[in-house]
Amino acid sequence: MAGFYVEGLSANTANQLSKTIDTNFFSLTPVRVKYTFTNLDQLKTENPDLFKKYGEYFSLGGILFDSISNPTPEGVNELENYIFAQPLFPNLNQVPLINELTYVISLPTPNLQNPNFINLNDSGKFYYFPPVKLWNSNHHNALPNPLTTSTQTPSEQKDYQQVEAGSSQKITNDTENINLGSTFEERADIKPLQPYEGDVIYEGRWGQSLRFGSTVPGTDNTWSEIGNSGDPITILRNGQGEQSGDPWIPMVEDINNLESSAWFTSTQQIPLEAASSIYNSYSTPPTTPNQYAGSQIILNSNRVVINSKEDHILLTSNKSVNLNAVEGVNIDTPTTTIQSNTVLLGGKTATEPVLKGDTTIAILSQLVDELTKLTITLQSVTPTGGPLVAPAATQLVPVLQSIKTRLETTTKSRISKTL
Repeated sequence: MAGFYVEGLSANTANQLSKTIDTNFFSLTPVRVKYTFTNLDQLKTENPDLFKKYGEYFSLGGILFDSISNPTPEGVNELENYIFAQPLFPNLNQVPLINELTYVISLPTPNLQNPNFINLNDSGKFYYFPPVKLWNSNHHNALPNPLTTSTQTPSEQKDYQQVEAGSSQKITNDTENINLGSTFEERADIKPLQPYEGDVIYEGRWGQSLRFGSTVPGTDNTWSEIGNSGDPITILRNGQGEQSGDPWIPMVEDINNLESSAWFTSTQQIPLEAASSIYNSYSTPPTTPNQYAGSQIILNSNRVVINSKEDHILLTSNKSVNLNAVEGVNIDTPTTTIQSNTVLLGGKTATEPVLKGDTTIAILSQLVDELTKLTITLQSVTPTGGPLVAPAATQLVPVLQSIKTRLETTTKSRISKTL
C-alpha cells in the first residue's frame, strides 16, 4: 500500500484495491460511490457498526467508494470491502449520490504532526471532490457498476446510451432504476440552466440555482433587452416552474414562471407581472415593475413573509412607500401612529378637513348649555294670547340634556386620535 493506511479495510481487501487505487500521498484517483453518510438517524439504526467504525458523528458527509477499473464483483459488495473518504473542502458540502463518480485524493491526517506517532502507515486517509458531471446533468450523474448490469437486455442497454446522449433518466419503464441512495428519487423533468459567456452558476439537484450573470444582448433571456453587455445581474431561484421539452434541453429563468426567486439587477428591465399595479393614489404614478430599468431587488413568490424577531422592520424610501393589494391592506397592532403634514383619506383629491373630536364636542356642549339656559328662562314666560312658549320650553330641556350626554359618550372614537 506504498506506506499508506486505508481506513477500515481488511488486509485482503486492501491488497486487492491497492492494484487500482493509488494510495501514495497527493495521488488523485477516480472512484465510484457505494455508500453515503448523510442520514445519520437511519445509519445509527440500520448500520450501527458503520456509524461507530468511522467515528460516529465524525463520519457525517463521508462516503464509501470502490474502484472503477477493477470494481468489486456482484455478491461481494459488503460495505466493509469499500474505502472511506471525507469531503475535501471544509465549506462546500456536496455529498455524491450512490453510483456517481468522483475523484479522491490521498492526504495526511493530523497524526503526521505527532512526533510520538511512529507508525507512518496510520498517517494518511482519503478526501473526495464533488461528483463528476458524467451526463452533464445537475440532477444526478450515476454510472452503475457494469458487473451488476451485464445481464441487461439490448433495450435496457439502449436506455443508458440515451442517458449518455443527454437524458438524465432512463427512457423505458421496464428497466430497473439505478440505485442512487435510500431517499433520493430520480425525476425526469429537472432541467439544467442555459449558461452564457462569463456566467458563474451553482445548481442544486431539484431545480434550484444561483446565477452570477450579466446582460447578454442578442439572446432570448428575459433580462437582456436593454443595457450594455456585461452589466451584472444575480438570480437566486427555487423551483423551475412549468417546463416543456426534453429534460436535457436547458432552461432560462422566467420570473413569472418560477416558484420563488430573488433578482438583483444593475441596469436590467425585468418583465415582472405584478399582482396589482393600481396607482390611483398618486398624482404622478411610479414606473410599473415591468417597465422599470435600473438597480433594484425583486422578491417574487406565492407568499412573502418578513419577520423581525427582536427589533424593528424599517422601510425607507427616497420617494414613496406603496402598498398595493388586490383585496385589502390590514394592520393589526396595539398602536398605530401616522406622523405627516398632510393626510388624505378616501383619495388624493380629498379637501374636507377632519373635525377634532374633543374640540368639536366642547363647542357643541357649550351651545347646548346656552340653549338650555334660554329654554329654562322661556318656561317662566306667561302667554298673552300668543303661542304656549312655556310648555314647549319645558319639553325641550330634557332633549337638550340628552343631546349633551350623547355628545360625550357616543360621538368620540375610542381608537382614532388626531392633532
